[in-house]
Amino acid sequence: MKRVYITCVVTAAAAIVAFSFFLSFWNRNNASKTLTVGFIYEGDESTPYSYNFALGEAALQEEYPGQVEILSRSNVRESEIEGPVRELISSGCSILFANSYSDEYSALAAEYPDVEFCQVSYLPEVSTDTPENYHTFKGEAYQGRYVSGVAAGLKLREMIDNRIISPEEALVGYIAAFPIDEVISGFTAFYLGVRSVVPEATMRVRYTNTWSNYNSEKKCARELLDEGCIVLSQHSDTIGPAVACEEVSSQKQVFMVGYNQSMLSVAPTTALLSTRINWTPYIIGAVGAVLEGKQIEKYVDGRVHGGHDMSAGFDQDWVQVLEFNEHVAANGTQQAVEEVISSLKKGSITVFKGNVVGVNPNDPEDIIDLSEGFEENANSSSPSFHWILQDWISVE
Repeated sequence: MKRVYITCVVTAAAAIVAFSFFLSFWNRNNASKTLTVGFIYEGDESTPYSYNFALGEAALQEEYPGQVEILSRSNVRESEIEGPVRELISSGCSILFANSYSDEYSALAAEYPDVEFCQVSYLPEVSTDTPENYHTFKGEAYQGRYVSGVAAGLKLREMIDNRIISPEEALVGYIAAFPIDEVISGFTAFYLGVRSVVPEATMRVRYTNTWSNYNSEKKCARELLDEGCIVLSQHSDTIGPAVACEEVSSQKQVFMVGYNQSMLSVAPTTALLSTRINWTPYIIGAVGAVLEGKQIEKYVDGRVHGGHDMSAGFDQDWVQVLEFNEHVAANGTQQAVEEVISSLKKGSITVFKGNVVGVNPNDPEDIIDLSEGFEENANSSSPSFHWILQDWISVE
């Protein structure tokens, strides 16, 4: 009996040693493996939109040191995305991120079911026909627009109270890229933020029909300033509007709210603050999911739409307010902004709500009454608000 006992003990000890050796070998072998991650940029880091996306790439390297290898391709046109995708996959990429709006991306995902395809969303409705390995994501930018509108409204209110302008002169301008849902949603949220402080304010919008053109953006900004706009904002990608404000500021008081980048270096006497989408939380989370063999949408913190589409706002740091100009902004602006952000995190503010009516510029019969409110990003991470507020916003 004693022999059997001794034999069992020896056998168990041997098994433990063998398992420990195997586990040590597996850990060393697994630690040597890296996940190859690919990034495809429609521009490069000289454009604020792609630069913001590249911040996520840099953060990824810091989050997973030694665990990821990053490959990237820049200045890839939407119509030419196929080549870089295939090249990155042949180089070993297991997950890809693209910040362009290419329709080819999801089709390519079907060819490579073992690779995760992540793309910035651009459709107001989630498709149910996309492959399981195709994912879309975007920060709820309207929240940042609304907050920056509040800051602009506080500056206008200060000027009205100091009798620098009359309430009827509370005119804001907006340099917009294209007449699409994403842009319309953004400038409407900005205006509603302004109007929450200055109900008399009106807004003029001018389209450039390009995402990034310094001369066009600056020209539109100068025209709006010449027409009497006091505060400008933008959904465009250059410093043109901020430079225009700074140049005019020697003649009259005008101010600027930026997007994607801080404008304080080029407009120190006119820039109030800027807002941007923060792509980093999703990028880090999606890669973490792949490293741990989990589904992206169950791993990343955010709102899931239709299974493979995600969005979030200030609550998950997917939207941020950038550098605040305390020397230019109205007194109390920073505290007010923090309070609005806190309310947005709690869901206690409905941005698209008020005694106003909106009309679809492409279909006059498509009308929305905002007295009951409208929930943006309810069905997709891409904005869907596409109505122009009558009597308050004029578009050229």
